[in-house]
Amino acid sequence: MPQNQFQRMIFALLTVLVTVHGYVFYSLYVVNGNTLTAINNITSVIEAINKQGGVYMLGHLCPIWAIVLVEFILAYAIEVLVGSPLSFKLACRVFNPKETHPVLFETAIICATVGLMCPIMSFLASILYYPFYNGFNFFTMLANWIKLVCLNFPFAFFSQLFFIQPLIRTVFKAIFVREKGSGTKVATEA
Repeated sequence: MPQNQFQRMIFALLTVLVTVHGYVFYSLYVVNGNTLTAINNITSVIEAINKQGGVYMLGHLCPIWAIVLVEFILAYAIEVLVGSPLSFKLACRVFNPKETHPVLFETAIICATVGLMCPIMSFLASILYYPFYNGFNFFTMLANWIKLVCLNFPFAFFSQLFFIQPLIRTVFKAIFVREKGSGTKVATEA
């Protein structure tokens, strides 16, 4: 997989690009869809969001593209600075990458990444989407964070393990093709 810093940044970019769109969809439609449609008395979630003027974030109603942009920037920064380096170190504490089958080692990295990123991103979401119009209460934010971790972790784990990471690894391998025989990686020309 990624062999240098540039490749790690591209891998993280591809992962976050797919992941953020998936989680925004999951959050709006699956977790909050019934509430949005009930409050606005409409059967379509996207129509309900449009009717209320956007999604509530940091005390304001924002369009969905702004939600995706903010979450993308935060997720990419955390993935590059915290998620990738620590998940690799955690996987190395359990498995020796030179002796472990690559599929098992990659699975360990995916599990460690989900274990790190889900609580961090859920914490940020508990702040971003906190109902500030009711005032601020630390215990309410803490309860929202725990609720978000419980709702997001199963989706994060299974979507990363069985859909997102296999897709990203396939795309990544298509972009960075191995040279036959030499073992070095060369970027393909676009």
